[in-house]
Amino acid sequence: MIRAANVLPAKAWVGPAADTVVLDHDNRHRRRITITAEGGLTFLLDLAEATSLRDGDGLALEDGRVIAVRAAAEPLTAVTAKNTAHLVRLAWHLGNRHLPTQLAGDRLLIRRDHVIEAMLTGLGATVTHVEAPFEPEGGAYGGGHGRGHHHPARGARSDNG
Repeated sequence: MIRAANVLPAKAWVGPAADTVVLDHDNRHRRRITITAEGGLTFLLDLAEATSLRDGDGLALEDGRVIAVRAAAEPLTAVTAKNTAHLVRLAWHLGNRHLPTQLAGDRLLIRRDHVIEAMLTGLGATVTHVEAPFEPEGGAYGGGHGRGHHHPARGARSDNG
């Protein structure tokens, strides 16, 4: 089976793609998996470490062809606020709950969750269901992968001593 062992950032490759994979957020964070692309090409994604694939990235096959990565639309909740200060407050509450959140200009995008939607509504937000690709922030500790972050074990020392 042909392998893809390198990710080409969206702006680092040009030309026609040999095929395209359309993946949701969770399936765009992988290290090793067999994938069948939209046109039927099956290949092994075989990366050195788990990597977040972003919309527009390319997967370089061993034979030089490139598979385009597209972010699939997912069921999300768009969160809007009365003003910028209110939006920042809402973002703080989402971050305090360690929820993957996409910062999208004057709104926030999160995965649908009726409990979180009720909390946000109670805080004065407007919530709307949308279908869109999900590209959450990686966070200060998340390595850009849109996952949670790691807390050192109690008593563990940092690199700073």
